Amino acid sequence: MGTATGEIIQHLLIVLVLIFIAGMVSGKIAAWLKLPDVVVFILIGMVLGQGLHWIHETSSSVLNQTILTAGSTLILFDGGRNIGLHGLRKVWITISLLSVPGVLITVGVVGVAVHYLFGLGWILSLLVGAVIASTDPASIIPVFRQVKIRDKVRETVESESAFNDATGSIITFTLLAVVLGQGSLEAGPMIFDFLKTAVGGIIVGVVVAIPFSYLTGHHRFAVLREYTTIAMIVVALAAYLTGDLLHVSGFMATFVAGLIWGNEKTFGLSMHEKRQEMDHFADNITVLMRMLIFILLGSQVNFHVLIEYFWPSLAVVLVLMFIARPLTVIACALPDRRAKWTWREMAFMVWVRETGVIPAALSGMIVASGVEHADIIASVTFMAIMLTILVQASTTAWVARKLGLEVKPNN
Repeated sequence: MGTATGEIIQHLLIVLVLIFIAGMVSGKIAAWLKLPDVVVFILIGMVLGQGLHWIHETSSSVLNQTILTAGSTLILFDGGRNIGLHGLRKVWITISLLSVPGVLITVGVVGVAVHYLFGLGWILSLLVGAVIASTDPASIIPVFRQVKIRDKVRETVESESAFNDATGSIITFTLLAVVLGQGSLEAGPMIFDFLKTAVGGIIVGVVVAIPFSYLTGHHRFAVLREYTTIAMIVVALAAYLTGDLLHVSGFMATFVAGLIWGNEKTFGLSMHEKRQEMDHFADNITVLMRMLIFILLGSQVNFHVLIEYFWPSLAVVLVLMFIARPLTVIACALPDRRAKWTWREMAFMVWVRETGVIPAALSGMIVASGVEHADIIASVTFMAIMLTILVQASTTAWVARKLGLEVKPNN
């Protein structure tokens, strides 16, 4: 083994061991403080990275990008696996509206705020709005594993976080191409790209998940039954990879694959005897991924940029939380008469809109592209991540209790 290779392996192992030890300590602190663990993971990451300088992993490194992608994929798949198709049918109109028009509303409102607070041009201002417009499944799904609320609300918010990534990403890359002089704002191509990305992701998820579901859950053809848990991981990663290779939404593909895997009874299949094993494995792997993602994310916070643009960035994120989000929820939930949303349920959806991994990844790509004022985009993005996770995620349980939406464990 060469010296350089040996040093890389040592570096990788040191980072992993350090993060897992810090993650276990953080988890115990989170349980003691009765906070979602992602909140403490980010804070510990900030200490280990910017405070003690023990973690130096950049956002563009191969290790960081692999952890972000694989971690988000596995967390998203597990989120889909725990959502019932029956419940989803009741709220599909709200989810559809939140995932497309809802993102556009957020981009527009935030874009106006950025334009007037930072004095940027309209295209750049809308680009900032697009980066932070989508909610983040890697942040939201783990919170709901610790805070039990009504299935109808949980499934809507989790599904929104899976589906709106496609919209946010398409708008971001379209606006970025305009800023770089490589494209133009045309409704036709944008609509086509969205349909291709979103519908393509759904099709890929179905095509990847169904064969493996039959090979593990069919009463006659379950030749892979003893490998059910391994097959589950293969489906999650293969759905994302296939979607990415075909230039459609890999995250949507893995979420849909999770939906199919978790609703196998709908297709006349059964994985009942493997359910406990899968749940136990999924619980452990998602905890590991949360540790890796959010401790690394915390370690990469650029305090110099945050301090330089602190007040306007804070103002933009407050507009996101208290103007854009309420407008989005009201505009998208009220028209859905079938769902019969109560004001308490809508108020909860307004409060729960964490920003996390996907916006961080989009911001990193924009910074790497050398766009003018990329530091402002990075500042607003990190402010959105910090504020929504540290404030909103940490108060989710309290808000759920106050609104009467919390479900007791013995119910």
